Amino acid sequence: MDRRAFISGVTLGLLAAPLAAEAQRPGSVYRIGYLSSESASPPTGLELFRQGVRELGYVDGRNVLIEARFAEHRLDRLPELAAELVRLRMDVIVTFSTPAARAAKQATHSIPIVMSSGGDPVGSGLVASLARPGGNVTGLTHLAGPEMWAKVLEFLKEIAPKVSRVGVLRNSTIPPEVRGFEVLQEPARMLGLSLLSVEFRAPDELARAFDTMIRDHADAFVASESPLNVEHRRSIAEYAIQKHLATAFGHRAFVEAGGLISYGASFANLPRQAATYVDKILKGAKPAELPIEQPTKFELVLNLKTAKALGLTIPQSLLQRADQVIE
Repeated sequence: MDRRAFISGVTLGLLAAPLAAEAQRPGSVYRIGYLSSESASPPTGLELFRQGVRELGYVDGRNVLIEARFAEHRLDRLPELAAELVRLRMDVIVTFSTPAARAAKQATHSIPIVMSSGGDPVGSGLVASLARPGGNVTGLTHLAGPEMWAKVLEFLKEIAPKVSRVGVLRNSTIPPEVRGFEVLQEPARMLGLSLLSVEFRAPDELARAFDTMIRDHADAFVASESPLNVEHRRSIAEYAIQKHLATAFGHRAFVEAGGLISYGASFANLPRQAATYVDKILKGAKPAELPIEQPTKFELVLNLKTAKALGLTIPQSLLQRADQVIE
């Protein structure tokens, strides 16, 4: 194929509806966008996605071109970055975080979007249902419903049996965090815990959030994997130790930063799994018909150093169940 014929073929494929199988022709160089709320350094999610793509026979620069954009934890930048990827006429856009997926969907209703890590895609309005998304968004969610958070609270109670009032760091303007607080209500009630909603919308509100928890007699708190919480996980863990609050999370990164306990999906696998969705779409599958995949592998991570600082003893039975113990 000469150069003019190749350019003509790619242009026609890009101008056609990207969801159509006809647009994905053997021999094409596919353009994959990658949109993340997080920082480009280190680009852990991106590297895991590249690895997954390579395992499926795609080589960046040969038969695929990957364009990555990072918001550096500034969610207000996501719409601009998503629009840029749309202007570059990607064949598919992979997102890392629910806000990134939402920005991508607002930017295009035709280019397929694959979530490599989504919170509550149905509650966020990204898809009609997990079984049949119905639009241009599909992929993976790291949440497994109320059962996962029930286990998070259960483990917290097992380590700190005297805990009775649990603060929930959240941003009530973000639908997944509103839904997350609702999901926690029933498992908390079953364990005899009361919940305290604590607003955290900007970095300068963190100290006030902890003051609120102390004033309202919280003796522990939980936090979601929102980009803001992840970005400030070390400060969150440090405040918790200073205020003598037990902590529980759904993401191991918080425990690695000094949190007490986490139980949740293995995030390391999600970007690699997203590559399988990209492969199916490039071969003609429609995102509307590809079910959202929920996690099947969960990991329990404990921080002994933090437990000691809080005057807590982690039961031996829990230590034996842990996937990782940080000492």
